Amino acid sequence: MIPRYLTDTELEKLPVVDKDVIVIGAGIAGLFTAIRASEQHSVLMITKKSLMDSNTRYAQGGIAAVISAEDSPEYHLQDTLIAGAGLCSEEAVDVLVHEGPKGVRSLVNMGTQFDLENGEFALTKEGAHSQRRILHANGDATGFEIVRALSQTAMANSNIEVWDDHFVIDLVTEDNECCGAIVQKEDGSRLFVRGKATILCSGGAGQLYRYTTNPEVATGDGVAMAYRAGAYIQDAEFIQFHPTALCYPGAPRFLISEAVRGEGAILRNIKGERFMERYHELLELAPRDIVARAIVTEMELTKSTFVYLDITHESEAMIKHRFPTIYEYCLKYGLDLTSDWIPVAPAMHYMMGGVKTDLNGETNIKRLFACGEVSSTGVHGANRLASNSLSEAIVFGRRIVKRINELPALTSASRSTISLNRTSPSMQPVVERRLKLQKVMVRYVGLMRSKQGLEKGIEELKRQLPIFYSLLSEREEYEFANLLTCALLTAQSALHREESRGAHYREDFPNRDDVRWRKHSVLHREHGMTEERIEYV
Repeated sequence: MIPRYLTDTELEKLPVVDKDVIVIGAGIAGLFTAIRASEQHSVLMITKKSLMDSNTRYAQGGIAAVISAEDSPEYHLQDTLIAGAGLCSEEAVDVLVHEGPKGVRSLVNMGTQFDLENGEFALTKEGAHSQRRILHANGDATGFEIVRALSQTAMANSNIEVWDDHFVIDLVTEDNECCGAIVQKEDGSRLFVRGKATILCSGGAGQLYRYTTNPEVATGDGVAMAYRAGAYIQDAEFIQFHPTALCYPGAPRFLISEAVRGEGAILRNIKGERFMERYHELLELAPRDIVARAIVTEMELTKSTFVYLDITHESEAMIKHRFPTIYEYCLKYGLDLTSDWIPVAPAMHYMMGGVKTDLNGETNIKRLFACGEVSSTGVHGANRLASNSLSEAIVFGRRIVKRINELPALTSASRSTISLNRTSPSMQPVVERRLKLQKVMVRYVGLMRSKQGLEKGIEELKRQLPIFYSLLSEREEYEFANLLTCALLTAQSALHREESRGAHYREDFPNRDDVRWRKHSVLHREHGMTEERIEYV
């Protein structure tokens, strides 16, 4: 069993910092929630790098909300439910689609400048959306603009204190109540940060895979520390691979936004053939899991490592205006979006599962909340609809703060000693361990899965378990322990689910089975695997 804490700590000997609200992480979830919470509370934001480092910063496509008179919450609800493949919580999705537009107005009030056309919000369409409802900024730099605006607002707020370059090692709990966290400073010293509410906004776990659109900081820290603390982890098997990441020698797996296909780009195999008509009636705008698997199938059939994304039939002016970031990035590698077919392949993009919460973002541990990609609210189901993630963060961030405003002050906090008598440091270099873990995940827990492969993957991952009983002191060591935790949760959940649904595809169980498997898989450190059935509405 993975131990409760990563390090041996005498809490009573640690310096104590008291705040009303502790926000772990940044991005849209952390920044928006911190700003809202600061209206009535003192807030501490803890980031392991900086406010600008998060998945949000790299979000290109935009944020989904019902803005147009031709759209409706019911349309948005149905699109989300269809993409989620029967595992969405309809109640959670209903909250999202009705409260999303208000959240967008809050972003605007906080300084976010979305693109306009004729004085109205410019709206685009993305895969599996039936209407134009995606707001964007600076063409294809929506996430960067949101983080810019919210960071400026947060830094100017006297009720928000920001600790950059601090790593949260573990949550501190007593009698199933979270009272704060153990934090390591850049110099290696540790603190006990105490608060009446702790909010996980630490993002996803893209670094589980060698090929990912996520930044280096996406190491699953929030999911892992919540699991150790006794939170329920839901639907960990559902990992979304973005269909179109740049696949070119010497270039990182840079995201080529869904919106490029939304504006007319088509997919071709290396023979130049358009192929999506063989896989889905929505062609290039089918749900991401279908497009990603279609690409992999074409790659296998043509013995290639990529397919092409072609938008050369659209005007040069439109491409440069709508996708300036993608255009400039590709140009750095000698690829011209206006005249070249762009080589792309799937890459890990988003984690649909996470820390299970209710409609107020609260976990089964009192005073512990989760917001954004780290959470599992029930909105995304088995496959997230494009651009719903940013909407989810602001909608549930607002609800979390409303719930925190109702909480009484924290009356007690654990000051006990945590010890497993760890004395020996980890011997194998962490960089080698991490690369091996990523290779295992790509090979056995990737887009295509099977019982034999998953069992082999779990066996190889478990060989790394002694890390938890080693003396850890560096951020990279903590991150690896958290990645290993998330890898095991993902692989075990994938092995448990003997069907194919959404982003989870089993070659040995290729069909969806609503009779047996229309339910959530839920993991707990002490209780193991449980299930929660979804009733038809």
